[in-house]
Amino acid sequence: MNITVVGTGYVGLSLAVLLAQKNHVVALDIVPEKVAAINHKKSPIQDEYIEKYLAEKPLDLYATIDPQEAYRGAEFVIVATPTNYDDERNFFDTSSVESAIRAARTYAPEATIVIKSTIPVGFTAMLQAQYQTDEIFFSPEFLREGKALYDNLYPSRIVVGSKTDKAKQFSSLLKACAMKDDIPVLHVGSTEAEAIKLFANTYLALRVSYFNELDTYAEMKRLNTKDIIDGICLDPRIGNFYNNPSFGYGGYCLPKDTKQLLANFKGVPENIIRAVVEANRTRISYIAETILRKNPKIVGIYRLVMKAGSDNFRQSSMIAVMEQLKSRVKLCIYEPMFHENSFHGVEVEKDFNKFKQISDVILANRMPSELQDVKEKVYTRDLFGKD
Repeated sequence: MNITVVGTGYVGLSLAVLLAQKNHVVALDIVPEKVAAINHKKSPIQDEYIEKYLAEKPLDLYATIDPQEAYRGAEFVIVATPTNYDDERNFFDTSSVESAIRAARTYAPEATIVIKSTIPVGFTAMLQAQYQTDEIFFSPEFLREGKALYDNLYPSRIVVGSKTDKAKQFSSLLKACAMKDDIPVLHVGSTEAEAIKLFANTYLALRVSYFNELDTYAEMKRLNTKDIIDGICLDPRIGNFYNNPSFGYGGYCLPKDTKQLLANFKGVPENIIRAVVEANRTRISYIAETILRKNPKIVGIYRLVMKAGSDNFRQSSMIAVMEQLKSRVKLCIYEPMFHENSFHGVEVEKDFNKFKQISDVILANRMPSELQDVKEKVYTRDLFGKD
């Protein structure tokens, strides 16, 4: 098949690499440096499997910044451009998706368009009415940052928001390029598929928030958080996973998806969804206040990235904590992925040993081995060394 993928972030690039194993794939992006890296078989994002496959696999993959070149001859166009929730306007910005669809309809009018970007519930139905076609549909992704290609090679499920022949062909393309056998495939309406994405991510955010609130309670009451979590997670209905306390949920999906789902509840009775959004804000404030009670002169911020194996700072809970601290105490950041001298008005220290030396308290979302020699300075809620 001739497939065009629009956007080369975690979603787009992982899909482009996955499908280029058995199809001709053209990746379109607006950043020349990312395009050049892909064409030189280098990954512009940090992802172990993407890096390995680009370097070692015989992929039929080409990247370009030219829309006309990218869309020419495409049978499927996969839209994986960034979307985000605007808190001030209470609005989900889908302009990049709409722009990509307009271009696809212009340069490849016969192509089937698959939206992979996160969108509001009801958005695809609006587009289908606007363009008077059922060959625009939504297919949610369920990927982890830093493991996006792995999660496409070994997917938990494939969900496609359409039951047309082209939709079934698309799910077959994904299955054919995966390494896992017996992948559950679900064909539903596009509006149901949009709801699946938002409700799934909000449930994950709820689980993060639940164990964080448990940890807040235990820490304030001087109880052993780990013992409590171990005890409740022996119940198989709860399970011993996704239960490691943190400074809050963040990243590409959970913050915007929870807010978007809450906005979609307008006119519908709810309590839990709003609580999930508010719980994350409460947790971040609690972490900041806990640090201030230690009366440090300098607080070291260890890493801005969301998680190990990722190069994403977007909506990082560490940045949210930092923003609450920076007007009240001197901060210093150590982030080897960031090459400027300051970030959000806070000094970036390039010398790791100096960073450890000058920091009175070091804030670390996850406890790495390289901080073990100053562990008495480290404040972390990492109890299990995972997630």
